[in-house]
Amino acid sequence: MLVPQSLAYAQLAGFPAYRGLFAAAIPALVAAPLASSPYLQPGPTAVTALLTYGALSPLAPPGSTRYIELGLLLALLVGVIRVGVGLLRAGVLAYLMSQPLLVGFVPAAAILIVASQLPVALGVHARGHNELYRAGWALAHVGDWGLEAILVALAVSALLVAGKRVHPLFPGVLLAVAGAIVYSELAGYGGAKLGTIDAGLPPLTRSLPLGELPQLIVPAFVIALLGFAEAASIARTYAAMERKRWDANREFVSQGAANLASGLFGGFPVGASFSRSALNRLAGARTNVSGLVTGLAVFCFLPLGFLLEPLPRSVLAATVIVAVVPLIRLDRIVEIARLSRPQLTITLAAFGLTLALAPHVEWAIVAAIGLSIGIHLWRELRLDVASSSRGDRLELIPEGVLWFGTARSLEERFLDLLARHADARELVVRLDRLGRIDLTGALALEALIDDARAAGLAVRVEGSPAHAERIVRRVLGDDA
Repeated sequence: MLVPQSLAYAQLAGFPAYRGLFAAAIPALVAAPLASSPYLQPGPTAVTALLTYGALSPLAPPGSTRYIELGLLLALLVGVIRVGVGLLRAGVLAYLMSQPLLVGFVPAAAILIVASQLPVALGVHARGHNELYRAGWALAHVGDWGLEAILVALAVSALLVAGKRVHPLFPGVLLAVAGAIVYSELAGYGGAKLGTIDAGLPPLTRSLPLGELPQLIVPAFVIALLGFAEAASIARTYAAMERKRWDANREFVSQGAANLASGLFGGFPVGASFSRSALNRLAGARTNVSGLVTGLAVFCFLPLGFLLEPLPRSVLAATVIVAVVPLIRLDRIVEIARLSRPQLTITLAAFGLTLALAPHVEWAIVAAIGLSIGIHLWRELRLDVASSSRGDRLELIPEGVLWFGTARSLEERFLDLLARHADARELVVRLDRLGRIDLTGALALEALIDDARAAGLAVRVEGSPAHAERIVRRVLGDDA
């Protein structure tokens, strides 16, 4: 599975296909001894490849020497960031990629990936710089379709889908690639082929365009964090299933080392693949040695890369399409809509901006993170204060977080309630709906109680939350 996927994802990233083999072999060898999870399989992934293409395509023509050097530098940057995060034990940064953000971004990214592979599957050399435009151009020019490429792509897709239904370990990708190579040689396939694969031993990086470093910082951070989100999800899932510990910071270091190795030896940014990690576990992996075996297997295959030269490109396109189509989960967007409208805003923004800003999808992530933080701050700054009156008794029921940013809301609500019920004689403040109370919030409560008593009200505070009881008692004393 890894060899065909690495070739396909290299092309998706804008690199010569054989560079995917370097990104598949070396990172796995380096990451395995450092990894926390025994199942994670580092290497080229679809989303990381898309982000890489988006970061580099404005700076140099895809596939050019300059482009490859930029990719090496980007991989090194991603590696440095991940290793730094791990060593600083700041793995919590990965959670800046909230679930609503990922629910919007992942299906949009999958749509872009499918769109990028559609012209290849149709045997069309499409025009344009945007994935969606090229896909539309290819679909519109039916006369340019390559029938043979389409038939090969359909046959491969059918084999991959059927193979999954037969058994998770069914070697569908291997059979598809081998069968397509045999067909290409015997039948004289006339469509686009993989062509010359000048793999050999991975070259040591000697030249880097350091002058472009500032333009790669933001994409590197996005790839470092977003790419790790998938790895974290895989590792957490299996750790929970097997009731074992998992260290996010250690995994950050291992994934960072994988990218450093990829950048030093001819690759491009890599991540951890869910499909390959799941296959690794199903195959019986129990320790990190499985990653070493995978890396060594691909490394030993490098001198034999020429065997893949007759492979039709539509095979790789079909492989990518079948792999990412399940990621287009629009039903999850509907679920977010049912659960929270504010969070739906983040999901829709991530989805829409990813499609609209392509290929600069990294800025869609940055914007969605900013929106997530903005909505969080907006909700933190909002304190809902319910009130009621029964005869000469008033009730104030604040709900939310009572801190220095919201303390004024409580004061204003009390003064408004008192103005409307001038004959009130008693005030009850219920705190059981507050999520958190800081010192300023507790002092605001104290001031409110003093003002109420100065106005002639008897005051009682009820339901102080357990986590805030200490600070409330210290400030309010016997009133708490």
